[in-house]
Amino acid sequence: MQVTVDWQENVHFVATNDSGHKVAMDGPPGQGGEDRGSRPMELMLMGLGGCTAFDVVDILRKSRQQVAGFSVALSATRADAIPAVFETINIHFQITGKALDAAKVQRAIDLTAEKYCSASIMLEKAGVMISHSFELLEES
Repeated sequence: MQVTVDWQENVHFVATNDSGHKVAMDGPPGQGGEDRGSRPMELMLMGLGGCTAFDVVDILRKSRQQVAGFSVALSATRADAIPAVFETINIHFQITGKALDAAKVQRAIDLTAEKYCSASIMLEKAGVMISHSFELLEES
């Protein structure tokens, strides 16, 4: 895996991965940013959300759950001092489907947290307290 980060101007950068996908990053306005991209720590949180979402949807499909909609919301707190690392992250899953089995959903969340999501496991090893919650919505 390889990523290149190129400086554009001020504190605006563009990252490009091996497959050519690009992500814009920018700093806060107080540090010369112009809101032309996400902050790097926001991207870390987005990556965690994508990692765990991929796993949970995949596990639920393999468990023959009829998932019609899926959303994951992440909220984080950061240290006040520099470095302003993540201290806590809550990952909340909202899953819509027909006759979803709460035990299978909990199992999928446990598996992503404990075995499959590299981002989550790496952050926890670095001391971040990660919690999970979910709600099930019946498809109408």
